[in-house]
Amino acid sequence: MSSSNVATRFPRAELERKVTLLFQACGLSEDKAGSVAHALVLADMMGHVTHGLALAPGYAAALDSGDMAREGEPEVVSDRGACVAWKGHRLPGAWLVGRAIDLALERIAQHGVVTVTIAGSHHTGALSTYLPRLTQRGLMPILSCSGPAATGVAPFGGTRALFTPNPIAAGIPTSGDPVLLDISASITTNNRAKQLAAAGERFPAPWVMDAQGYATDDPRVAVSGGGSLLPIGGLDHGHKGYGLALLVEALTQGLSGLGRHTRPSGTLMNVFLQVIDPDAFGGRASFEAESTWLTVACRSNPPRPGVSQVRVPGEHAMAQQRAAEELGVPLSPAIVDALAACMVGRGLQLA
Repeated sequence: MSSSNVATRFPRAELERKVTLLFQACGLSEDKAGSVAHALVLADMMGHVTHGLALAPGYAAALDSGDMAREGEPEVVSDRGACVAWKGHRLPGAWLVGRAIDLALERIAQHGVVTVTIAGSHHTGALSTYLPRLTQRGLMPILSCSGPAATGVAPFGGTRALFTPNPIAAGIPTSGDPVLLDISASITTNNRAKQLAAAGERFPAPWVMDAQGYATDDPRVAVSGGGSLLPIGGLDHGHKGYGLALLVEALTQGLSGLGRHTRPSGTLMNVFLQVIDPDAFGGRASFEAESTWLTVACRSNPPRPGVSQVRVPGEHAMAQQRAAEELGVPLSPAIVDALAACMVGRGLQLA
């Protein structure tokens, strides 16, 4: 077991190879296992530690139990060229999203905008990890997901959990690093609440609500106390997060054809992916001139007291990714221990 609180760094390629072997040992083909490993490792590299390799043991257990499907292809429900709907049949979310991006790239030159929905994928991980593959080609992706069989966030003014955190992400290409948005409709996530509750820690502010409707910083009320996560804006302006949650539900559940009114069960994610080519509108050069000017204007904006410089979304994640490429992927002792135990149980070694 790890004995300190200092993160251990692992070379990216070797870590991704070993995690790929783990998921192959769980029954995934090499391409599916590689897609999942890549997404989880990249999440840790970008600093999304709640959606990185901390999820690997749970994914392995889901493959063992059959909650995550090992084999199969997405089922085409509708295909109109620029608009495509799939059923995901609980296949690995990272692999399905990757396949949807492949399809969008094949068709974007013809259609200018390509939209793919996926009903019933397994967990997708951190949405922002998928964006750079598209922004580096000058394309603007919008990606969102929700869990039709899960809850965690009450509608504004209510006390009973109804939605999932319902993230929506977007990538905005510039002449330099892209702007990477990844915003949940809730202040925090179910995974973060579970991690803090297990560690006996609390949120830095009242980010959850107990079953009686009172805000608290105790994550246990959201995990096992009948409470819920607060929407963005909290008790004061939570109508904003509530509205965002409704939008994401419409995009991911209404459009995909699988919604919570049908009462599905198990681990399910619905996905909405839209890829936009600026050349189909005012032109890519004009788009990047504007997005680049805007990011420069944001960074040069006079900072308020206590802030050294204004940043744009994704800036910190890209810096962390570059550092991880050079120095190794940082993993906390808890993640190292859990991942190592999962691998040893399948005849593999992490170190």
